[in-house]
Amino acid sequence: MLHTPAAFQPMISPGAVADTQTLVFHRDRLLLREDGFALPSHAALAAAGLALEGALPLGSWEGRYWQVAQAADATPPLAGHAYFGLRALFGELDHGLLGVAGRGYQIAEWARTHRFCGACASPMALAPGERAMRCTSCGHLAYPRISPAMMVLIRKGKQRLLAAHANAPYTRYTALAGFLEAGESVEDAVHREVFEEVGLRVHKLEYFGSQSWPFPHSLMIAFTAEYLDGDIVTDPKEISDARWFGPEDEWPELAQVSIASELLAANRP
Repeated sequence: MLHTPAAFQPMISPGAVADTQTLVFHRDRLLLREDGFALPSHAALAAAGLALEGALPLGSWEGRYWQVAQAADATPPLAGHAYFGLRALFGELDHGLLGVAGRGYQIAEWARTHRFCGACASPMALAPGERAMRCTSCGHLAYPRISPAMMVLIRKGKQRLLAAHANAPYTRYTALAGFLEAGESVEDAVHREVFEEVGLRVHKLEYFGSQSWPFPHSLMIAFTAEYLDGDIVTDPKEISDARWFGPEDEWPELAQVSIASELLAANRP
């Protein structure tokens, strides 16, 4: 599953590690060699004239200090390199590296979208001693955005409720999911989203696990729940189809990088 490696040590200040590795993003795409998807060396990036003074600390891992930078130009700064979306790298990059890159992208995107204050429009600067941007005029603080979202697999005897999301690029049945609203607990969001999306009521919620999902800054919090009552009535703006899957039904296969795949695998009828 996509996650930050256990040995990774986050840092908010540059570290005293001799070997530096810089992750370079242009928007949501990572710079890699076209053949083999290798990261360019820090020295090669510096020699290419890429401005690295504003690179942000990320952490230490495998004896290296890792930092992240955003490139303004969509043209790769090195020959033989290209920018790749992280989703396209599932199964291509080592899981540990993909986890660090996912973490780095969230930091890079936060910095890119918080160059100016949302309260008074003045320039922002890194706040010393914490992962935050501080307004140079009014002092407003902006921390990296994290958007919590619930996910729930509903059980009814030997059946499991799976749904195809209306806005997905292709039809794939999976667990229900949705973002929390202001003032909600995660449990409140489960009950609300289930009723809104498929018209059912559930009970006996049980926490399954969580996963940082960098597309672009989600925190997926997964549960199982037991069916209580109601008939399936879908919200067509959110759900194109929802139905009960039993032991005799073909079980969907999901990418093995998401918590959704673990949730479904652990609860297959």
